[in-house]
Amino acid sequence: MTKAHAKDLAAEPTHTTADGLSMFQRLRRQLTFVDLPIRRKFLLFAAGALFWFASMASVTVFSLTATHYKYHQIAERIIPHGQAANAVLAHLRSLDADLRLILEANPTAYIGAAQSARDHVKAIRTVNAALSLQQGAPAQTGTLVENFVRLLAATDPAGVQYLHSIMAVTDRIDHALDGVLTTTMPTIKASASQARTGSFNQLKAQIAEAIGITEQHARRIEEEYAAANDGIYQVIRHSVHATLAVLLVASLLLICFVRWIIVAFQQPISAIIQQIDSLQTGDIDLAKKVSIKSQDEIGTLSTKFNALVDNVYGMTIYKKVIEEDSSLDEIYHRLGTVFEDDLEIGEYTIYEVNAQSKEMHACYPPLIGDTQMHCGPEILTDCGQCRAVKTGHNVSSFEYPGICRRFIQEEGIGHVCIPLMADGNTSGVVQLRFPADPQGAMLDDETPQKLFNASTYINQSLSVIEAKRLMQTLRDSAMVDPLTGLYNRRFLQDHTKQLISGVLRRQKQIGLLVCDLDYFKQVNDTHGHDAGDLILKETSQVLKKTVRDSDIVIRFGGEEFLVLLLDVAPGDAMLVAEKIRAAVEKTQITLGDKVLQKTISIGVAEYPDDTEGFWQAIKYADVALYRAKDEGRNRAVRFTTEMWQHGDF
Repeated sequence: MTKAHAKDLAAEPTHTTADGLSMFQRLRRQLTFVDLPIRRKFLLFAAGALFWFASMASVTVFSLTATHYKYHQIAERIIPHGQAANAVLAHLRSLDADLRLILEANPTAYIGAAQSARDHVKAIRTVNAALSLQQGAPAQTGTLVENFVRLLAATDPAGVQYLHSIMAVTDRIDHALDGVLTTTMPTIKASASQARTGSFNQLKAQIAEAIGITEQHARRIEEEYAAANDGIYQVIRHSVHATLAVLLVASLLLICFVRWIIVAFQQPISAIIQQIDSLQTGDIDLAKKVSIKSQDEIGTLSTKFNALVDNVYGMTIYKKVIEEDSSLDEIYHRLGTVFEDDLEIGEYTIYEVNAQSKEMHACYPPLIGDTQMHCGPEILTDCGQCRAVKTGHNVSSFEYPGICRRFIQEEGIGHVCIPLMADGNTSGVVQLRFPADPQGAMLDDETPQKLFNASTYINQSLSVIEAKRLMQTLRDSAMVDPLTGLYNRRFLQDHTKQLISGVLRRQKQIGLLVCDLDYFKQVNDTHGHDAGDLILKETSQVLKKTVRDSDIVIRFGGEEFLVLLLDVAPGDAMLVAEKIRAAVEKTQITLGDKVLQKTISIGVAEYPDDTEGFWQAIKYADVALYRAKDEGRNRAVRFTTEMWQHGDF
């Protein structure tokens, strides 16, 4: 299964784009700034927050200014006018009373009444003058805004009209009073009574007019006072309602934005974290791809992460597949298919190197008929002529044009040769060819990514290629047990260094399983050695079928087997051991008219987790095997340090 096949089997990711959306959804995406870059999102969010802060500030300032205006109306115009009107009315009524005393022309009361009348007129003038002064120039004791509000509040055309009217009437009252006092003096003869009566009636009329004007003004002031109080109440009520409305709308928008933030940020990030955890454990589920709900940086991150998961999943499946391939030719073919179908690299050649004969040949695609090589033919008979084989490093004409003299230069073609390194030796070379401009630079912007992906697949293949080459070499050697077809102890002695160096270089573990058939001697004693040989053969097949092709099964001697689990994670060896034990226990072996079932005991150790010595790790597994037998056989036991009581190995 290639990466492309894996993609076909996986569920498609959930995309949200402008296509296929309803008008409401499009409007919502515009209002919530879904597709804007994150920076612009938060700039607009900040602008919106400032707008609502400004709205609340505007409501507050307006309500306070309106209240301030009403307060100054009451404090600096209505109350002073009301107090002045009440004072004028009081003086006018007192003046009217004094006038009756003056009319009696009683010498005893006349002087006091006349003086009182003049005092009342004077007091009225004083009150009006003070009110006129306050009306014309209100106090300038606050800020510019406060003074402006105070000036507006003090403006009263009706009050000014009242002042003009009351002051004119006061002047007439004063003049009429002089006439009355002149005609009502006790020394005046009775012949002047007719003139006295006319002056008195004129003064009474003026006083009545003044009282009427003042009472009307007082009523207007009372109405304005009531209206101002009601205005303050209305301002407070409306400002409270406006403030609550602004808070409600701002809160709803904030809730919507926070919810959108959670959907747009937290959910994709949580999904990415879950997928990362899956990548770490190797349990990748393509059905749980990150949903792409926006076209901003989060959407781009989700898209790229999904692509990364596809690549990782494809590489994981690829490695599992090639581990099960039976030959190097199948692996090379599989790698070539990945180049062509998944990475879209149409020009490539995979060479295999024979270190002993110093030869190399194009193994995929094979050179058939008139197919031309892109390198000089001398490299086929002398691999030392190949720069990648000789240096063990990548060779790229894009880094240095004409770097390899064996590459046949072609216009518009550049090459990158990647050596397949195993134990410090080059076991093969992968040559990739890409379009190049006249100066030798990469012509396609996607070439670096293709090259990186190709290198990743090659690196994933190295350990499997190494194991397959090793197995192929072993098959051609005499390191095979003739009875079981398994590798023998000599294989382990000859290839220990190669196995160890490969595992240490890849920073992996070797699981060591020492297996021993339980009560095997009784089979030979009871049923003969032919039966014993048959059980050994059947057990060997069970062991080979239970482990991977890349793992190595060795007949260690007699009824004892050693299983080398290459490139396993800590703890995996015990799982495989239990799997082997169960498989052997279930195996039925037909011997004539009898059916035999045997069990097996297994000791487990891991290198280099348990010890830095490979043979010491085998000894530890052997110690664990004896512990399994002591505990009743038919079990797998993991070595622990408490089992080794002999000091240094």
